[in-house]
Amino acid sequence: MDQYMMGRKAGMTQLFTENGEVIPVTVIECGPITVVQKKTAEVDGYQAVKFGFVEKRENLVNKPDMGQFKKANTKAMRYLREHRVEDLDAYELGKEIKVGEVFNLGDHVDVTGTSKGKGFQGNVKRHGQKGGREAHGSKYHRRVGSMGSSATPSRVMKGKKMPGHMGAARVTVQNLEVAFIDSERNILAVKGAVPGPKGSLLELKSTVKRNGAES
Repeated sequence: MDQYMMGRKAGMTQLFTENGEVIPVTVIECGPITVVQKKTAEVDGYQAVKFGFVEKRENLVNKPDMGQFKKANTKAMRYLREHRVEDLDAYELGKEIKVGEVFNLGDHVDVTGTSKGKGFQGNVKRHGQKGGREAHGSKYHRRVGSMGSSATPSRVMKGKKMPGHMGAARVTVQNLEVAFIDSERNILAVKGAVPGPKGSLLELKSTVKRNGAES
């Protein structure tokens, strides 16, 4: 079975090893997730499974989604996400998948979420630029500075780092080690930090860079 799970960020804490070493971890409320739909290459052009996470009141669901839930014989779900798989036969409509069936202690995962929104920010905070002089005569304490050449090319080049909207973007943190699993309470903890505020939706997949990290 392909390694995939959905969860919600519960917050950060720390674990202690047998040697007394402190490990910062992020606790994630993982699943259980439900198989809502199976997509085939013949019908949809690609092969994937659609999963649902967190139950939702039926009167808040539109008719197309409700029809899909009834076809799978499942309750209405708040979050729906697709994941491409190699073996569709390993999944049954309406099947509930728990975190203990997907990941094991010591596995490495990629965690995807939406980063915290920080609104409109200047170039110093948004891009980590140095800023100007702090002297009284300077008018460029935290401003952009030079915008480029004047006569040639007489324009601001594309890709210039400017002030603007920061955060609220899809971010993936790769190669995080699973430090703790509790299948009974649907809890998983990974070493390090993951994107997003508490309660935000996260997607966990088997890492794509593990082999490169070991070499």
